[in-house]
Amino acid sequence: MEAPYLRIVAEIRRRITSGELPPGARVPSTRQITRDWGVAMATATKVLTTLRHEGLVTAKPGSGTVVTKVGPHRRETELSRERVVRAAVRIADAEGIAALSMRRVASGLGVATMALYRHVEAKDELVLAMADVVLGEVEFPARPPVTWRAQLELMARLQWALFRQHPWLAQVLSVTRPQPLPNLLLHAEWALRALDGLGLASSTMLYAHITVFNHVRATALNFEWEAEAQVGTARSDEEWLAVHEPALRAVVESGRYPHFVGVTAAGEFDFTLDTLFEFGLQRLLDGFAVLVAKHRS
Repeated sequence: MEAPYLRIVAEIRRRITSGELPPGARVPSTRQITRDWGVAMATATKVLTTLRHEGLVTAKPGSGTVVTKVGPHRRETELSRERVVRAAVRIADAEGIAALSMRRVASGLGVATMALYRHVEAKDELVLAMADVVLGEVEFPARPPVTWRAQLELMARLQWALFRQHPWLAQVLSVTRPQPLPNLLLHAEWALRALDGLGLASSTMLYAHITVFNHVRATALNFEWEAEAQVGTARSDEEWLAVHEPALRAVVESGRYPHFVGVTAAGEFDFTLDTLFEFGLQRLLDGFAVLVAKHRS
C-alpha cells in the first residue's frame, strides 16, 4: 500500500515532467492539496517538501511554490555522481529501499534515466555508493574515550543512530560478503584500535568487531518496517496487534507455555528496539571483558 503523500507527489511530478506545469508555474498549495486530495495539512506539507528535495519546485516569495526554471538539458549537464547519490539517499530515507530505482531517481532529478548511467553504471553500484556516503556521516571523536569498552560503546551507539536515521541501510550491508566501502572500514579501524594492546589474537579482535557490528545491524533491520508503518505503507504496531492478538492469546493460553506465561504476567517487560539494542550491547561487552581479563591473566 502506497503512502497517500507519495501518490500526490507522483501526480504533481507527472504534471511537471510532462510540461503540464511548465517552469515558473505555481504548483498546488498546501491548502489546495488538502482540499483536492482530502488529506491533512501535515501530509500536504510533506508533499511539497519532497518535491523541493527532488529539485522540482522552489519557494518564490509572493508567488508561493513554483516549478523550477532549470530545463531538462541544463539539469543533465549539472548532474554529478554526488547529486545522483544524494538524491537516491533522500528517496530511500523517505520511501524505503524498495521504492528506489534508476527511473525514480531520474524523475526526482528531472532528467532522463539514461543520464544517470554517465555517473553510476547500475543500481547495485548506486546502492553501494549510498551506503558509503551515509556511513561517512558518522564522526568519530579525535580523542577517543580512555577504555576499550567505552570506545566500542561509542561506536555502537553512533552506528545505532545512523541506522535509525537511514532505516534502509541495514538491509544493504553484509557481514559475510566484503563490500568496497571505505567509510565502513573506518568503523572497523576504530574498533580494532580500541582492542589493540589487550593481548587478544588478531582473529579474536576481528570477531569482536564483527560481532558488535552485526548486533547493531541485525537489530536495526526492524527500522525499515517501522518506517513503512509511519508513512502508511505497512500496518502500525497497534494495527498488527488488533489483527493478530486473538490468535496469539489463544496460543499463549493453551497451557503449553507455563514459564512464558509466568514471566510475561509479571508485567515488567517493556519492549522497545532501543532497550533490546542496549541490553544486547552490554551483554556482549560483559563477555568481552571476561575474555580480556582471561588473556591478561
